[in-house]
Amino acid sequence: MTAPPALLRPRDRDALRAEIRRLADNTGVPVLFGGEVQADTLLLSEFRGVRTDGLRGLTVRRASGLGGQVIDSRRPASVADYRSALSITHHYDGPVLGEGIRSVLAVPVVVDNRSRAVLYAASRGRDPIAGRTADALVRAGRRLASEITIRDEVDRRLRLLETAAPPAPSGALAEEVRAVQAELRALAETSDDQQLREALCAAGDKLTRALSGPPAPEAPQLSRRELDVLLQVALGCTNQAAAQRLSIGPETVKSYLRSAMCKLDAGSRHEAVVAARRLGLIP
Repeated sequence: MTAPPALLRPRDRDALRAEIRRLADNTGVPVLFGGEVQADTLLLSEFRGVRTDGLRGLTVRRASGLGGQVIDSRRPASVADYRSALSITHHYDGPVLGEGIRSVLAVPVVVDNRSRAVLYAASRGRDPIAGRTADALVRAGRRLASEITIRDEVDRRLRLLETAAPPAPSGALAEEVRAVQAELRALAETSDDQQLREALCAAGDKLTRALSGPPAPEAPQLSRRELDVLLQVALGCTNQAAAQRLSIGPETVKSYLRSAMCKLDAGSRHEAVVAARRLGLIP
């Protein structure tokens, strides 16, 4: 199966790095690091506050050390004094103690009941990683899990599109493609990642071209939001339902719809949808 183009899957490592940067700015934790889990092995790749290179590129096996423990349990875990902790294996004492780390909290990033990454917060003093700092790390893990979930869903839908037969110009399959495009655009609004939002919109445009071909030369230039609203209307949504799906207000939906109708020289929402389909702006 052909892999989706790189543009359509921004690196999860970049999202992980962004969360670690945000934690460093907002919590003041002395040491932060993390990495992705692949084939049940964690590769540490992102760091803030480290003084040595001992942890860089370290691979943590499942069930080994604190990170391996949370990969298995899919729950956060901590040790107040790493050197004397009895609850973990000590396979990685060299790089951890070489960094002077004493207190550590590890939080798994869980997607579909599987650990996909691990975030760590650590200190070199006696104070445990707890309270607001621990809460911030857990929230960061949840944000990252949501981001990866969205990316996985985009990849799944693109793979389905690549393996499907060319869609007919009308009928049940065409309606399904329209629904998928509308969902992709709605998903874009749930992400804080600008690159991912652009990739989601690009995927939607790819669906439109697959079903309708390129826009007609005489097609007016509709904004992304005007197209989003027209797609929801094409699926039979009321203004209220479209607003809920797009996370905007009903009056905002009306405003975008009026603007699209004006550009399309349409006298009703139905005419606007028909015109947009005829011009290849929506599938």
